[in-house]
Amino acid sequence: MPSTDDTAGEPLVGLIRRFVVEFMNGRNIGTCRDFMAADYTLRMGDLLIGGRDDQYLPAVRRQLDQFPGMGMTVHALITSGDRIAIQFSEHGASGGVGGRCAAWAGIALYRWDGERLTGCVAEEDYAARRRQLSTGSVDPIDPPMAAPWDAASLPTDVDAERTARTWLERGAAAGQVDDLVRRDDEHLGLASSLRFQVATTDVTELFSAGSTVAFHVRQTGYCLDGVQGKDVSGRSGVLHSAGIVSVVEGAVRTGRIIRDRAGLQRSLLSE
Repeated sequence: MPSTDDTAGEPLVGLIRRFVVEFMNGRNIGTCRDFMAADYTLRMGDLLIGGRDDQYLPAVRRQLDQFPGMGMTVHALITSGDRIAIQFSEHGASGGVGGRCAAWAGIALYRWDGERLTGCVAEEDYAARRRQLSTGSVDPIDPPMAAPWDAASLPTDVDAERTARTWLERGAAAGQVDDLVRRDDEHLGLASSLRFQVATTDVTELFSAGSTVAFHVRQTGYCLDGVQGKDVSGRSGVLHSAGIVSVVEGAVRTGRIIRDRAGLQRSLLSE
């Protein structure tokens, strides 16, 4: 397959283009060695997948085995030149032809060394995927970004970063504030499947591209209601979230957040 790293002027965007087009959608697993460092590390929730060949690629293959025709669509991309983040969906039929379908959202923040991708912190909405596979009803997929591979880098905005950090420390990622940010699958008109009271917030990743801010956050707290028909109210847990939000006139106005509801629910139900 010919290289698709010809994005003019934005080499980091070119790496993500190869990641999506060649690696994920093209199923050209071996090509990742050209643009991904050997010690590439993925963090999702409290899970650490370290090492491109030993851990990361086997994990990717397991998901592709489950969803043989899986596709990846980019809905938003921001970059400061040094950092890049995408909002995306993955979608496919479990088991291939004739299997139940699902479309689940994700947000990922990437690092690089100037030549190759070195790591990523991401969250994917596996709770929504599980619901769709159980019910047989597929969620609609957000429109694709018109030209993600032509996105230009924007300078960082310290004020926007400060605003977003303060907003996160108020428990915003978990849904404790009133705004227009879309969390998980609530924008589909579905009732919230998670109410979580935040006690502490650790902003693990945060950067801006203009007034748009990407972040990953780890929050401790306790559940306010039930999970899968079981009352777990009052039980403590850890909730990881990733998001891309826009800051306008000193306040977070819109954006998208993916919370690791599946990980939190799994830990609560195992107690």
